[in-house]
Amino acid sequence: MNLTLHAMQRSANCYKVRLALAHLGIPFVLKDVDILRGDTRTPEFLAMNPRGRVPVLQLGNGTILIESNAILMYLGEDTRFVPEDKVERARMMAWLFFEQNSHHPSIGEARFWLSLIPGGRELKRDLVDDWMEQGEGALARMEAQLVASPFIAGENFTLADIALYANTHLAHEADLNLALFPAVRDWVGRVAALPGHVDMNWRPELVVA
Repeated sequence: MNLTLHAMQRSANCYKVRLALAHLGIPFVLKDVDILRGDTRTPEFLAMNPRGRVPVLQLGNGTILIESNAILMYLGEDTRFVPEDKVERARMMAWLFFEQNSHHPSIGEARFWLSLIPGGRELKRDLVDDWMEQGEGALARMEAQLVASPFIAGENFTLADIALYANTHLAHEADLNLALFPAVRDWVGRVAALPGHVDMNWRPELVVA
């Protein structure tokens, strides 16, 4: 495919794309982007994504794709990670929307400010209680589903599991305790044990500084 992924190593949104690429065995070049250093505010980066956010996936023909779950859908089309059945596909999509609308704005934002940004806890102290309440609510919704099925959209591992795993397995970095959600905790272990899984520290062979 001749892909270049512009991404930050510790970003969950970027990790989910690397995880999908690893599961699919698709080679790519990684271009490191440090949002804390201002790399996403340069004219060159803003020309690719005016929103100034990672990840950005650059195709061999120069086409630019943004938004992590849209990138997942591009990569996952016509693979085992996207159900062929229309109802099952809609259920997977519902969890992808949940991840961006409910899960990431609470757990992802809390993890970013509490663990990645120096002094972030003090800067965002007025939001911490809301993040905890909303994050626990998001995990409770996942818990209810994962009591009933081994994976988040049903019996099979899909893009929705990849999307939700990224921040969920690091919920402790958002001051959330997965011990309170045993089905979610077991699912995290199940996902990590799948063939092709890589952790957040994994990097491909081709990296551009």
